[in-house]
Amino acid sequence: MVLFARLLRALGIGVTSSQVQDWVDAVGHLDLRHKADFREAAQAVLITRREDLEWFRAAFALFFVARDPRELEDMELGLLVQRITRRVQKSRVEREGDDSDGGDGEGVPEPDRLQTYSDTDVLRRKDFADLEGPELAQVKAMIRKMEWRLDVRRTRRRVPARRGAIDLRRSLRKSLGRGGELVEWAYRNRKTKRRPLALICDISGSMEPYSRILLQFMYVASRGLEKTEAFVFGTRLTRITRQLKHRDVDLALRSVHEEIEDFGGGTRIGEAIRGFNYRWSRRVLGEGAAVLVISDGWDRGDPDILEREMARLKRSAYRVIWLNPLLGSPRYEPLTRGIQAALPHIDDFLPVHNLQSLEDLGLHLQKLARGRRGPSRWRGRAA
Repeated sequence: MVLFARLLRALGIGVTSSQVQDWVDAVGHLDLRHKADFREAAQAVLITRREDLEWFRAAFALFFVARDPRELEDMELGLLVQRITRRVQKSRVEREGDDSDGGDGEGVPEPDRLQTYSDTDVLRRKDFADLEGPELAQVKAMIRKMEWRLDVRRTRRRVPARRGAIDLRRSLRKSLGRGGELVEWAYRNRKTKRRPLALICDISGSMEPYSRILLQFMYVASRGLEKTEAFVFGTRLTRITRQLKHRDVDLALRSVHEEIEDFGGGTRIGEAIRGFNYRWSRRVLGEGAAVLVISDGWDRGDPDILEREMARLKRSAYRVIWLNPLLGSPRYEPLTRGIQAALPHIDDFLPVHNLQSLEDLGLHLQKLARGRRGPSRWRGRAA
């Protein structure tokens, strides 16, 4: 029964552990000699949407005809998914009265809804700018399920610990209860805290294919991390931290769009960074904060201003990470004036064009203190 639930998840049917437990409890009240009752109990408990019913019946018919269930345990899950998919495709063709291809699945249109592990893997690598309709909605849902953890830093404050420096005051105080004889050392070590994070995202016209999805990422990161400040910019900088605090993602993003006056317009990266440096850096960049700048580097402003303000930002922040959606292309070269001016002051130059790049970013943020991998390919060229 657990293996069957795993197969349903591979087909894109959302089956939870509590549903499987309810199914197990229901079977205890059935006569297992009647297969139809067993199937109806599974359908009643595990299926909550009408569009999943056809996939459930095909999976049930294939899964429970095995003579030995251990054969299914050794069978590759992807193979089962493919066989079930062919069954569903064949049944749909037969309902439409088109049997010309013999039912082998070739030449049959893809099903309206097929969410297998292979499909998910394709979506993880598909460029955000190429997403449409259901794919876009599915990617947004996958982003909302991501969990973000930022690297920890060691503070100057010391707290009791099992090892570290000897705490003479606590050691002497503990010895007083033992007649003044020192029998156990007390230790203390530096306290660790999560780093703050500042997100600065470009929402100009050149970033429009990406910015609407990246706002979803900013919402999830703001909700998941302890100290996060969020900003967007086109021709001017706008703070959206308060708007992203809404529990409902749709309300949060709607309020963000209402707050932004220059969405899809021009870009002045240097002036936006200068506004952040002079107005917000002292409030935001304490306690070893990291900064994520998300932009393709297309800038209509003065590159000298951008270079000067990026240098100031680098001096204030623990780490400056520039995320560029164009970097996902193997043919990309940092030739724009904005990127050329900013590159010498960037610690990490990373792509942010698909789900895979966001997952890699999450791993990178957890290891900020383990060395900096700056844009060595282009730093010399930019200089």
